[in-house]
Amino acid sequence: MKIPKDVAARGRPPTITRERIADAGIQIGLPNITFVGVAAALGVSHMALYKHVSSLEALKHLVAEAIFTRWDLPQGDGNGDDGLKNYLITFTTSIREFVKAHPGLTPYVIRRLAATEPMLAKIREHQSYIACTYGISEEKSRWLLATVAFHCIAVSDTVYSVAGQEPTVKADRAAEEAEMETELIQGMHALIIGALTMLEEDAGMIDVLTPK
Repeated sequence: MKIPKDVAARGRPPTITRERIADAGIQIGLPNITFVGVAAALGVSHMALYKHVSSLEALKHLVAEAIFTRWDLPQGDGNGDDGLKNYLITFTTSIREFVKAHPGLTPYVIRRLAATEPMLAKIREHQSYIACTYGISEEKSRWLLATVAFHCIAVSDTVYSVAGQEPTVKADRAAEEAEMETELIQGMHALIIGALTMLEEDAGMIDVLTPK
């Protein structure tokens, strides 16, 4: 007796979870995400996906949240007089690599109102960790990390988005990106030194500048 050909195709439909949606979206990349594309990657219809995510913007927020919460932030040891400065340099390196690896993410991480609660929780946890590790107040840690991260994310996004454009000669693009990246690194070092100087010279100013 012959077995009907469609028997092998029967079975339970693929399970749709936030994690699987995020995985598919990360694989596609934020700039290229569509409902149809993510649904196809999951092996479901786009109408089935709509039952779990209400809109394209909600889908992008879900993916952005997953990218951010999976970011492996560098750890610090708290040692040495320059420990905090060295940590911040390492932190900006991690930010540059993070922004470069995830085009289109910046609008979801640089604006406070765009951040979801899991993203904010990760930020607060990091701020508390740095305060404890380097013996500074929560307020100083919050201001310092927010200042450094904001400028590093913004400038990195500009550098890496511009670097991929004209001129069209690949060697020229690589040289230009390397030059801009060097200037970015130098600028971040200057910002870090300036911010740390502010912490030492005018602690009262930090309380004024730090959003509550």
